Amino acid sequence: MKAVRLDAVGQIALHEVAVPVPGPGELLIRVEACGICGTDRHLYKGEFPCTPPVTLGHEYSGIVERIGPGVTGFVPGDRITADPNIVCGTCPQCRLGRVNLCQNLIALGIRRDGGFAEYALVPQAQAFALPASLPPDHGAFCEPLACCIHALDIAAIRPGDSVIVLGGGVIGLLCVQLAALAGAGRVVLSTRQAARRALAESLGADASADGSGPDGTERLLALVPGGADVVLECAGVGETVAQSLNLARSGGTVVIVGVMPGGEKVTVEPLNILTRELRILGSYINPFTHRRAADLIISGAIRVEPLISRRIALAEVPEAVANPPRSGEVKVLIVPHQR
Repeated sequence: MKAVRLDAVGQIALHEVAVPVPGPGELLIRVEACGICGTDRHLYKGEFPCTPPVTLGHEYSGIVERIGPGVTGFVPGDRITADPNIVCGTCPQCRLGRVNLCQNLIALGIRRDGGFAEYALVPQAQAFALPASLPPDHGAFCEPLACCIHALDIAAIRPGDSVIVLGGGVIGLLCVQLAALAGAGRVVLSTRQAARRALAESLGADASADGSGPDGTERLLALVPGGADVVLECAGVGETVAQSLNLARSGGTVVIVGVMPGGEKVTVEPLNILTRELRILGSYINPFTHRRAADLIISGAIRVEPLISRRIALAEVPEAVANPPRSGEVKVLIVPHQR
């Protein structure tokens, strides 16, 4: 079968490899779709830890082809989505229920082979059923949506709250929809790209603006006078992380959702945090939210089709990962069996 593997930092290529054989408790799936995530680009550049050589891809879904010994509840032909984060269940964080902070976490597509391939192995515990009626590639959005749900859980948005979302990528656009579902009274998206601003407003944002540059903060505060109850930083950029503190109202909450490259620093003013009692929180992956994400996509409450910018074959993946997203591009989906 064909698989796109990160051979080393800065080295990614399409390979011919053997189809894996499911072991005890494992499913072999025929990958229907896998999303390219910003984290994949960080992995390629060596900005996020992983263990190459490895088949990348942690946002994927597919059809069960074979089941390993001891598997129950799944049969060949079932459609599933994979939660990539495998936890140990025994470390202190797992025992406290903070499984996303597992000290022994192993992620599919990062430390074990993932979904940039025609076929992939998924432990039964990581598989969540999807209906046959769901469009084949919509299941690939369960993983990013699950991460966004965790961020919204942390943010604790109340009905009527004002929300500013920084970043118009897939995470930002999913958070816009979730904030609206949570009952936010006003949702504003900030991004430089006009096409993404228009898309955000079609998905539920009440307003949008280009928040970059010397006057960017003022433009956003004009849309949310006094600052937002909740600011969701979804861009993973130092400029917007720093800006987020100045966009929250006094007593407001800032949630860092975007992934910045390891080692990068941001300058903040502690007195600003102290005197305005800002809550600054991090949101990391998807503890117990994958099923909720799948159900929201199945129900149509979260729209994912408008987020798909293009679908590509495996042969096109190395170029797509090694380069920045195209202008206006939101989500690129890999369709491994596309020719």
